[in-house]
Amino acid sequence: MASKIHLLVIGLLVLIPAIGSRRQNSSAEQCFCNLKGGLDDCSCDVESIDSFNNGKIHPLLEELLGRNYFRYFKVSLNQECPFWYDDSKCALKDCAVDICTEEVLPEGMRNGHEIKKYMTDSLKDKEECDEMMELSTVDHTLSQESKDAFVEWTEYDDSQLSFCVMDDEDENEMQYVDLLLNPEQYTGYKGESPHRIWRSIYEENCFKPVQSTRPSYSPNIVSKGSPLEGLCLEKRVFYRVISGLHSSINIHLCARHLLPDGWGRTKWGPKLEEFRKRFSPESVGPQGTTRLKNLYFVYLLELRALVKAAPYFLNQTFYTGDRGEDDEVRQLLMDVLEVARQFPYQFDENTMFQGDPKEARRLKEEFRQHFWNVTRIMDCVGCDKCRLWGKLQVHGLGTALKVLFSGDIIGRIDIPHNRQFHMTRREIVALVNAFGRLSKSIRALEDFKNMMMRS
Repeated sequence: MASKIHLLVIGLLVLIPAIGSRRQNSSAEQCFCNLKGGLDDCSCDVESIDSFNNGKIHPLLEELLGRNYFRYFKVSLNQECPFWYDDSKCALKDCAVDICTEEVLPEGMRNGHEIKKYMTDSLKDKEECDEMMELSTVDHTLSQESKDAFVEWTEYDDSQLSFCVMDDEDENEMQYVDLLLNPEQYTGYKGESPHRIWRSIYEENCFKPVQSTRPSYSPNIVSKGSPLEGLCLEKRVFYRVISGLHSSINIHLCARHLLPDGWGRTKWGPKLEEFRKRFSPESVGPQGTTRLKNLYFVYLLELRALVKAAPYFLNQTFYTGDRGEDDEVRQLLMDVLEVARQFPYQFDENTMFQGDPKEARRLKEEFRQHFWNVTRIMDCVGCDKCRLWGKLQVHGLGTALKVLFSGDIIGRIDIPHNRQFHMTRREIVALVNAFGRLSKSIRALEDFKNMMMRS
């Protein structure tokens, strides 16, 4: 009898770890089982994006973003919050940002001069020719051609409206930051201050159905009664890109979290418990999957912006003062754009702002103003490193929106130079880095999935 009991105890001890393992695998399945299939408001699926991102474009982006042109970002981190008084400045050392001294900057970025992109000689000649034609052509009548031109100018003006608050390039507080030396990671910035930032973004700037008084940010509400119920396509897109950006930032914090080292040293790495806290069904219900799918949605939107901007990049010189480096950067970017172009499921911006032209313009302006406010809220972030990466990623998303809604003028030189599409160096750096952040988030999801399966 004693021997039978002994065998039973041994059997239970063997079985318990197996049960625990199955429970952990079940947790992984629950967290990721719904993260598959199609995405709303676009003709693509999660699996296609995973394969494309992790196997094709992510390695190229990692190499590109390590080059000087894209690793240095000029930013002001000392702007006052325009919406409320905030004395919650983070004093933790991990919140601090190391500013570049002039000695470490590439030669072409020194002396406080913003790098200018140079058009080809033929494009400069075209500008001079256009100016001569405009000066020599005087007509005091309103011909049909003039009326048509006015319509075209109005369309151009609408397309060129910025979606971001631009820091003044001449401000003394504008400084270069080395993004590789100031990685996005967990800093200990938490509590009421960051919660107020996101509440302001969701509740005051995301759109809400007219018939509802429910705040747009409601993590426990999905499907019927969700923030997207009753919203038009454009307003659903706005919510999804904000939610997707939020998810991406949370993934970055989980992927580079402060870990116990045991030797009194700082150690950074992925923290599975933090990821579960923010995205698992046990912590946030089915909303976790929705948040992750919104990450894929904003990824598609910014991918499309890169593809659409490709003709503009063809005419640019990515100048840092090192010709060999500049040529390599240009070729790397062309490789990224070619891979991006080959992805078959592109976001279709042409479905937005359609219908009655007057109503479409009104909705577009409302869309722009809401995003404009989001960019201003970034100056209310109390952690310098969080503010740096928040401004860069929001600015990059705003640049993507500018590209997508610029009509068909990108890369065209058959129109007067002063009406041609233009991006500043900061917009280019922000756009490519912002997409790189989304790409890194999707790659990190694969790592977290594997960690869950092994735990």
